Amino acid sequence: MKLSVIIPAYNEEQTIKEIIRRVQAVKIDKEIIVVDDGSIDGTTEILKQLRESNSEIKVHFCPKNRGKGAAIKAGLSYVTGNIVLIQDADLELNPEEYHNLIKPIVKGEAKVIYGSRFRKKIDGLSLYTYLGNKIVTLATNLLYRIKLTDQATGYKVFATDVIKSISLECDGFEFCSEVTAKARRLGYDIAEVPISYFPRARQAGKKVRWQDGFKALYTLLKYRFARIKSIKAN
Repeated sequence: MKLSVIIPAYNEEQTIKEIIRRVQAVKIDKEIIVVDDGSIDGTTEILKQLRESNSEIKVHFCPKNRGKGAAIKAGLSYVTGNIVLIQDADLELNPEEYHNLIKPIVKGEAKVIYGSRFRKKIDGLSLYTYLGNKIVTLATNLLYRIKLTDQATGYKVFATDVIKSISLECDGFEFCSEVTAKARRLGYDIAEVPISYFPRARQAGKKVRWQDGFKALYTLLKYRFARIKSIKAN
């Protein structure tokens, strides 16, 4: 099976080259799709140089910043693999864990996999981030009758036909709540795999804010009762 890795990136000049190097180093049949979400630092120039020197990297440049969800939707149009994995452009998550993340799909055990940061020990996680994640995850479990430990994880993995059958609308970080809600409403179970996590501080470029927690909760409520439609996979 071929893995399509989508890397949404916004103002990640300090980490973008290294995360791509780490993804490239994983010994697995894959394609790398990077979406520059209207960066205004040096990210765009770095990606232009990488694209010129490595034809295996697909790069999409958004004219302006719209958000993580919008970047992922743009990246999906380039996918040719059987499995889609979302990889943040920072260094909080470890690409060496790809094999464990896709294993349930390869073995036919599940079609949607989330990497759970809370099924391993985490050092350096702020109380604010911990509580925010727990509240959003609890709301997800109650509303959608599931038992997740980490709904807001950056590592979300899908069989390609599944993610392309979901009509995605959200442009921001609330993508996580939307895709979870719609996958559940369409009848898909979500399996979890433990992952390592190396949290970075806001000063180092972390972009999630407290307002995003409220958007996540609103999105969960919205799609719990809204009519959900699927679209034909490309």
